[in-house]
Amino acid sequence: MDPVWNHPLVGRVSRVGRRLRRTDRSRPWLLDTALVLVMVAVLCVPDLWPHHHERHDQLAKAFTHLSLTATLALQAGQVLPLLWRRRQPTVAFTLTATAFLVQCALGAWLRAAVAVLVALYSLALHGRLRHLPTACAVTVSGLALLAVRMRSDVSVLDGLFLLSTTIVAAVALGLAVRIRRAQVAGLRDRAARLEIERDQRSRLAVATERTRVAREMHDIVGHNLSVIITLADGGAYAADTSPERGKQALLLIGDTGRQALGELRRTLGVLREQSQAPRLSPQPGLADIDALCARIRSAGPQVTYRTGGTLDTLDRGIQLAVYRITQEALTNALKHAGHDTRIRVSVTVADPLVQIDVHDTGPRDATVRIRTPHDEGHGLAGMRERAALYGGTVTAGPTTDGGWRVRATLDLTPLAGLPAPAGSADPSGPPDPSGPPGPADPSDRLAASEPTGGAGPSGGSGTGGAA
Repeated sequence: MDPVWNHPLVGRVSRVGRRLRRTDRSRPWLLDTALVLVMVAVLCVPDLWPHHHERHDQLAKAFTHLSLTATLALQAGQVLPLLWRRRQPTVAFTLTATAFLVQCALGAWLRAAVAVLVALYSLALHGRLRHLPTACAVTVSGLALLAVRMRSDVSVLDGLFLLSTTIVAAVALGLAVRIRRAQVAGLRDRAARLEIERDQRSRLAVATERTRVAREMHDIVGHNLSVIITLADGGAYAADTSPERGKQALLLIGDTGRQALGELRRTLGVLREQSQAPRLSPQPGLADIDALCARIRSAGPQVTYRTGGTLDTLDRGIQLAVYRITQEALTNALKHAGHDTRIRVSVTVADPLVQIDVHDTGPRDATVRIRTPHDEGHGLAGMRERAALYGGTVTAGPTTDGGWRVRATLDLTPLAGLPAPAGSADPSGPPDPSGPPGPADPSDRLAASEPTGGAGPSGGSGTGGAA
């Protein structure tokens, strides 16, 4: 940096300038009063001082033919209106210009005439711009009269050019300051708007993330708790008659709880700081639906799962959406149809659509109330939100055989050349040590040994609506 700018004097001047700007914004009348007092001391008092020697400069013979009263009146008429130069710039200029024209008509030259330039500057800075041309014309006419009076010493054109230059300088300075202030005000307003927009985007992002986390937690907790409740009820029923099956139910409850804990850690881990987040692991996909069906099957229902089309090439975001929709549909079937229902799951790719069909036969107990399309809870809303991210739809309703069917359709077309929807750009999340259950999960072993049986009567066949 230039050493000149580091000089202590420059620092003091800068501090004084900042104080003056603060005072100008908080108490503008104080600076206007100080300006008038300075002009009275510098411009008016010397014109009142008597001359003790002969002067040949015509410009120096200021008021030789004016009385003291006339001099004071002209000085007051030009200087005092500057007290209103901010609040009423047009009125202040009119009063100052009137006194200036009278002075020029009388052929006198008072130092207080400089006030008309200050008034013109204030009009260009604070007043209406449509008044500025008229003000300039009035000032030029007064200067023309003064130039004619000075023609014995200076040519009219030279005098008019010299005096007009001061008018141009005053107007240009006022307009420059006005434009600068408008630019600064515009930048401040833009910065304030950008800050508001940034806060709004931040709040929207937080709300979106909360909705996403709530949807994930609903799917994870609702599904796994339904399985745990069904297994616990069945294990309690079988504890006396078949201790081995009761033990298997307890083992499956532990595995399901660990599975839920791992998925919750993965979901809530996105709220951590990136520097604290461990290595990422993939979210569940189509390959994990088999294990999902096995866990449901271990709770009692007979679950069949079939696929159609090419599934391996699907986007990871699509696979996660298909998995979560299937998981929620199976959870609802287990919760409302009970452990003795039969569930058919179908996932088919028919370009450009992915179709999901989950159909249960309903509860065998005729006293259980059949669900209606009005029994919609957060689960169906979450499924529809997931499908909507991919331009799809979800329909759910009763079937003629007393069961319930959930159909979902996802559109693959928007993925061609477009960014993946929110939540699918990076399907991997914070780590899950357990990960989705593989074929070696204990629930699969129990399902393989008893593919159609349940652990016993289940208390999971409630009468509530969809989760």
